[in-house]
Amino acid sequence: MAQGIKRLGMPVASLFGAALIGLISTSWFLNRDALRQAVEAQIRAVTGLDLVVSGAIDVSVFPGSYVSFHNVGLKGGGTTDPALQVEVLTANLRLLPLLLRRFEIADVMMLRPHIHVVRGSTGDSNWTPFVERIARTMKPGAENQVSFSEIRIQDGVLKYEDAASNVKEQLGDIDLSLAWPSISRSFAATGQFDWRGERVDGSISASDFVAMLSGDRSGLKARLVSAPLKLAFDGSVANRTSLMMEGTVTVDSVSLRNALRWMGQQVPGSGGFGRFALKARANVVGASVALTNVNVELDGNVAEGVMTVANNGRQTLQATLAAGNLDFTPYISTVRLLASGARDWNRQLFDLSSLSATDLDMRLSAARVTVGPTRLGRTALGANLRGGALALSVGEAQMYGGIAKGSIGIARSDTVADVKAQFQFTDVDLQTCASELFGITKLSGRGNLGVSLVASGASPFGLASSLDGTATLNGHDGAIAGFNVEQLLKRLERRPLSGGGNLRSGSTPYDHLNVSVRFNDGIATVEDIRVDGPTTRLTLTGTASVPAREYDLKGVASLTSAASGGDKGFELPFVVQGPWDDPLVFPDPESLIRRSPGAAPLLDAVKDRKTRDAVRSVIERFTGGGPKPAAPETADGAKAN
Repeated sequence: MAQGIKRLGMPVASLFGAALIGLISTSWFLNRDALRQAVEAQIRAVTGLDLVVSGAIDVSVFPGSYVSFHNVGLKGGGTTDPALQVEVLTANLRLLPLLLRRFEIADVMMLRPHIHVVRGSTGDSNWTPFVERIARTMKPGAENQVSFSEIRIQDGVLKYEDAASNVKEQLGDIDLSLAWPSISRSFAATGQFDWRGERVDGSISASDFVAMLSGDRSGLKARLVSAPLKLAFDGSVANRTSLMMEGTVTVDSVSLRNALRWMGQQVPGSGGFGRFALKARANVVGASVALTNVNVELDGNVAEGVMTVANNGRQTLQATLAAGNLDFTPYISTVRLLASGARDWNRQLFDLSSLSATDLDMRLSAARVTVGPTRLGRTALGANLRGGALALSVGEAQMYGGIAKGSIGIARSDTVADVKAQFQFTDVDLQTCASELFGITKLSGRGNLGVSLVASGASPFGLASSLDGTATLNGHDGAIAGFNVEQLLKRLERRPLSGGGNLRSGSTPYDHLNVSVRFNDGIATVEDIRVDGPTTRLTLTGTASVPAREYDLKGVASLTSAASGGDKGFELPFVVQGPWDDPLVFPDPESLIRRSPGAAPLLDAVKDRKTRDAVRSVIERFTGGGPKPAAPETADGAKAN
């Protein structure tokens, strides 16, 4: 066996030796001009671009077989500016054809290429002739078919300009490997590039490269991976009259806010827009993307439905989604109506720039919704944003134990927000409703609340200062916490000057509560407040300042006839003053004096002038006060000392 291997090895070694000698001899007698011309012709045949070489040309046969062109420009279609400029373009040659004195390119490497893509208003670009030439060259049955197995790009730069949409983009540090379809019809490209300060790893593959270049249908797989965003597509593509794509798209991002900023989009507020994931069936026609079978997740909120994204001069998003649980707290956490201390409105200016970033038309339904401390049941919401005006509508929401319907509109005027709100709350729990909407914690019961308000301002304080509109409340079977009117009135009826005791304890139950308030420039004027309880009745008039969040009210509390044994009920005027969350309630002192049997005659007496003068004279005698008598005058008119 050893002798057989030895006998077999000798011919093989002789063959390699002869090939080596032939290769060396070929390099000596090779016509380098013919080689250079053949390489240029093959590049022109494959790419459809003419080579414009302004630098040196290096030709090597051994030990490496290649031709290197320095400072190369490639242009085609009669364009004046090169569509592609390369510092060094190296064409590696196939070894076996080279021994037979045929020059065939195995692969091409471009070092530091500068690719310039300019798209006109008609949709054509300076690369259109290049694409058409490749499609004709690689079409089955074409004459003189020439191709490369691979094209590598190292440290490249791509500049893209779109005159129609006024878009300019640049990709830098491009390192790509393009598997050219020399045998099969498929095409693949993998590599990395820099875009807007982020490194992007990408890959793309086409099942029928020639069909894709010709605009016919071809399978397509694409993947882009970067720190802000991951994107994948698996489907088909065609481009006869306009771009058409159909397939499955998946998007994933650790922070949607960072991803949108990376893509040059404005993001409203500073809260939310974190973890994001989307999977859907996509249908792309031109600049419009229709998504069906959508499964989307944002900040832990999961929904499904359909979406449409379009960019026809202005970005537009339309969506109809359904969800189980939705939490809007992250998106309103930075909207602080009250400043620190919770007794003054926030004066920080609104940021309204995001209202003009895009157009939005969304329908959203959920089984449960959370907005800060507010919990809603089954809810149907609508949001429409167009031309900087935002309209939010609540078709129906299970809220505060009842039903809520209404709308709120926000329009932008420079830095000022014009707000309109109309809401109707039916059979709601007044304790949670009044606490969360108005910061009033003293009211309980159930009832109906209607609100119609308009305001304009650059901050929450500005809105509160310009508030106009009306509010009505009809409640029943509840109580007003903070004082017990019945006990207070009965005690004061017996002993008016005994003191009110602790007026800030207990509660006053009511059967019916009617409130009607009108707002004008931030001042709420009470048109009607009436509280009817089992044994008491309250009426109130006055005003409340919305900017200062303070009451200035006067009222009358009375015992009903049933409580007073059929006689006329005891009535007591009182005053309500101070902040909304902790007002002061105290009775009118003159009324208490009048109710006292001993003090009332004295009060009436001092009102009479003669009696008042007599009482004053007696007081002055005891105190030695009062005016002194005038001194008599002397004969010459001078006053006595």
